[in-house]
Amino acid sequence: MKVFKKIVDLQNALFEERKQGKEIGLVPTMGALHEGHASLVRRSVGENGVTVVSVFVNPTQFNDKNDLKNYPRDLEADCALLESCKADYVFAPEVEEMYPTPDTRHFEFPPVSTVMEGAHRPGHFNGVCLVVSRLFYIVRPDRAYFGEKDWQQIAVVKAMVRQLELGVQIVECPIVRDDDGLARSSRNSLLAPDERAIAPAIYQALKSSVTYAKKHTLKQTHDKVVADINKVEGLDVEYFSIVDGNTLQDVAEWEDSPYIVGCITVYCGKTPIRLIDHIKYKEA
Repeated sequence: MKVFKKIVDLQNALFEERKQGKEIGLVPTMGALHEGHASLVRRSVGENGVTVVSVFVNPTQFNDKNDLKNYPRDLEADCALLESCKADYVFAPEVEEMYPTPDTRHFEFPPVSTVMEGAHRPGHFNGVCLVVSRLFYIVRPDRAYFGEKDWQQIAVVKAMVRQLELGVQIVECPIVRDDDGLARSSRNSLLAPDERAIAPAIYQALKSSVTYAKKHTLKQTHDKVVADINKVEGLDVEYFSIVDGNTLQDVAEWEDSPYIVGCITVYCGKTPIRLIDHIKYKEA
């Protein structure tokens, strides 16, 4: 496995791989890697001749400077995990390499980019599109792998790929959870032990609501999930949206769509740490 800091060095290596007819898989990450990322890498290794993993904490997608400052970073540990997964190349550039000049492009894909995370984190998805589009132009992958935990992000990236006609296949991979149900996330490493102990209540509330929803209205289900989580000391729901799985627009009744997903963001602990998750109520 080789680690590259410079765009030109990575591109030269990939040029030689393409000459041999190899397909290229890309796993974009911000580092602090865990088993969820590892599952994406292993899938890419199985489906492509070459796998590139980017490790880059992208400043343009943070609307909170403290969040950016405190985001966990450990490139040495990340590389050890990636080598065990048989990744071929790691691309770990400095900010100045990715953004030698300010990137003034603006991406907006309503309605999928303007609701939920888009509404609560202004500029977040524009920053995601800035860095992901740059990575696609640099690597020119055949396939790119994203975890379903960032479910709304996948919808936004797909919209960007369509608009820019990038020709990249977006591969969605299932959420990897700990034994207690908590979705694997780089942010989990920021949780204190007492905070980590209460965080699984988020998924427990979501999971139990699937059964509850079968005999109750959509609003009753929504309110129960919020109440169940908020009654846990140290957890505070920022939003819980039950939406059409394609348009990401709120639905009022279960009959309004054949594909319905509940998306939630919860603040955990005193710091607090922002955790996201989702559950599928109906899937076409």
